[in-house]
Amino acid sequence: MAGVRHVRVVAAVIAHDDSYLITQRRPSAVLPGLWEFPGGKVEEGETDLEALKREVRERVGVEIEGGACIGRRTHDYDGYSVDLALYQATIQGDVEPRAVRVADCRWVKSS
Repeated sequence: MAGVRHVRVVAAVIAHDDSYLITQRRPSAVLPGLWEFPGGKVEEGETDLEALKREVRERVGVEIEGGACIGRRTHDYDGYSVDLALYQATIQGDVEPRAVRVADCRWVKSS
């Protein structure tokens, strides 16, 4: 689409036992309060997995090992388009995620 800005975004699907890690957007963010898998924008010159590791570290303070891409989706908005890629990931070491650059984070069960 001509004139439409494309943004690449990655998110980590991190499972632990029968739960998944989700994060809540800060009040100052776009769509404040929304719960989502941890992740963010891919910066120029980064691979998806480099961005995934950086974003998860910045948001919940843990190092991850990136795995397979398990889904891709494009969301079109007024004037821009978001290309989202979901990756399996595992936390390295015995470290519990904490809210660093997010409002909250928690483990939730899939229903």
